Amino acid sequence: MKLNDIDFLIIGATKSATTWLQQSLQQDPNIYMPAPELHYFSRCYDRGDDWYLSNFEGQKGQRLIGEKSNSYMDTEGAAERIRQKLPKALLIAQLRNPIERAYSDYCMLYRRGEVDRDIAKYLDPRRAAGGRFLNGGLYFQQLQAYVDRFPAEQILVLLYEDMKIDAGAQLNRVRKFMKITGELPPRPVEKKVKDKAEPVVNPTLRRLLRPFKPMVAPFRNNSGFKRIRSMAVAEVQYAPLTRELRERMNDFYATEIEKLGAIVGMDLNGWLKNGGIQ
Repeated sequence: MKLNDIDFLIIGATKSATTWLQQSLQQDPNIYMPAPELHYFSRCYDRGDDWYLSNFEGQKGQRLIGEKSNSYMDTEGAAERIRQKLPKALLIAQLRNPIERAYSDYCMLYRRGEVDRDIAKYLDPRRAAGGRFLNGGLYFQQLQAYVDRFPAEQILVLLYEDMKIDAGAQLNRVRKFMKITGELPPRPVEKKVKDKAEPVVNPTLRRLLRPFKPMVAPFRNNSGFKRIRSMAVAEVQYAPLTRELRERMNDFYATEIEKLGAIVGMDLNGWLKNGGIQ
């Protein structure tokens, strides 16, 4: 296994159904993708090429080999590292309305107990500019790094909103881009991945119990532990994304969205009209 054996990368964006895309592609016997996100060209580059390639040892002659790491989209330097190591790789970026993406990211971390209910602290550009949630949607800046380094025919930009309308058509676009022909396309994964409506332990309680997590870890699969946990789970009540906050985020992203539309040849104004397609 060599670096030039890797054919494609799904580079992001976070909270844009890239896990759905990965799992859908993994159903095709001609495609091999390791299950975890490797984050090699972003967070784990110091581990070296041998470590990276060791994650593909499970492939057994599949025609196409690739991986998904959402951090490749928004990590400075990742595009240049990929250009140096995988100059011929196909790159797939699935993007989502940046306002909805930021809110979804906030909700995910709220479920985990890593952020509190003061949503403006994380999503209001007057208070949170430069933070994870808003910066994650600066797609023009992020994608420009790849456009500057790779031929246009090696980059496919997809929209999360198109996937919601017709998942099969979205998957067919990917298969066409990867030149997969002659076979019936695999069925797209139907179950929603990382569903924010799924009941969990109350986020406040999760924060309080976090110091005890290592102690209870050995008992997580115990039937008694599962019964106790089932009594503590409930559907999470998220802080709402208010109209006022959405309008501030619209203003924050407006220029970025206009520039992005120009380089990808898409009309993205719907993202700024009443929240766009959800």
